[in-house]
Amino acid sequence: MNKFLFCAMLVVSILGAASSAAKAEGASIAVVVNGTVITNQDVTARTRLFALSAGLPMTPAVMERLRPQIVSELIDQALQLQAIEKHKVVVTDSDLEKALEKIDKANGLPPGGLRRKLEAAGIPFSTLVNQFRIQIGWNQVLRQQLGENLRPSREELLAEKRAMRMERGQTQYRIAEIFVPIENPKDSLSAKRFAQTVITQLRNGAPFPVVAAQFSQSQSALAGGNRGWVSPDLLDPAVRDIVARMPVGAISDPVRVPGGYEIVSLLGVRKFGEGERTELSIRQAFFRFPTPFNGGQPTAGQIAVLQRVNALRPSLHDCAAVEAANQAAGKLRPANPGRVNIAAVQPAAFRSLLAKLRVGQASEPLVSHNGVAIVMVCKRRQERIGFPSMTEIADRLVQRRVSFESQQLIDDLRRQAIIVRPAAMISRPSSHGTMPG
Repeated sequence: MNKFLFCAMLVVSILGAASSAAKAEGASIAVVVNGTVITNQDVTARTRLFALSAGLPMTPAVMERLRPQIVSELIDQALQLQAIEKHKVVVTDSDLEKALEKIDKANGLPPGGLRRKLEAAGIPFSTLVNQFRIQIGWNQVLRQQLGENLRPSREELLAEKRAMRMERGQTQYRIAEIFVPIENPKDSLSAKRFAQTVITQLRNGAPFPVVAAQFSQSQSALAGGNRGWVSPDLLDPAVRDIVARMPVGAISDPVRVPGGYEIVSLLGVRKFGEGERTELSIRQAFFRFPTPFNGGQPTAGQIAVLQRVNALRPSLHDCAAVEAANQAAGKLRPANPGRVNIAAVQPAAFRSLLAKLRVGQASEPLVSHNGVAIVMVCKRRQERIGFPSMTEIADRLVQRRVSFESQQLIDDLRRQAIIVRPAAMISRPSSHGTMPG
């Protein structure tokens, strides 16, 4: 039996088994990945999730425009899940909690901040948890693959430290990213359109960490897209050229990089090893609306909450009073979100507000989707920016290796996979193992 005939028979067999499984569940097949069925219902649900989190209207035209990239993302996640199962990796609840804490901290959010942003957007928190299970499991697979090559040797650490000392005074950028992959060159246009859609919504106020955590296909997704401070030589040349010309707070147009498109948000600029950073101790009191505020004319209940907060504000003379007010309001959010690095605060308007507030001064009422908040700065502390510790240097080298291994492994899995769409007739497999559809 020749190779092509064998592949054709295998595809027919896979489609037959997948079709039976889909019919049993009352679902039609969108694509089959090595025997794993992705239904049209899966694609529609994920597309609706993206539209909801990014603030897009759920019109048929929008849904159809998003579909190709959503299908590509679900294919990659199916391949990652298969690798996780093959390597017998188990993701614990503790792993998930640590990941969520990390994403809050990396994006200047209070504990539980990302969860509240999702709930405010009407997105089930379980959806993010399921995605994080795949991302964390995939990360563990990569670390297994690297094995002894994962941890840098002492010589490598010292070499990296010497290189850093040579960079004293050089510009560094603090960036967040969303990576939109291109599985096949013919998909380049749909990937670019998807990236442009994401950018439009980010510029209209969609929260970057929420979108990145759900849809970015880079390792930084586990930190809400936040890569921290990076030297220009560690950036793709096209990205480096863009961030050098961007103002802080801006979001780039789609940047073509190897393997896809990157969306970059510039969070800060500094001279490495020089200058100071400002850390704040703050307190907040939150007052929930009886119904969410979606713009337009506020309801009587929403106006009543705002009036109550305005009346309370003159009595808030210190942080203890703000804590007491938050307690009286039901302690719906923690009064103390922990130490805040002002350079990491997003959005830029909130960062500017915190920078201007005097210690002990209550802010103007801050109106959001779910309610009204008042914030007060309790302490400001400035400290000189030093060089990273050896532990921090080791973590950076590990993350760099894991990121490189991720791209290599997913490329290999795509090339080896049998990916079939029901509409596709039996034809010769493409160069990366996917049956054209």
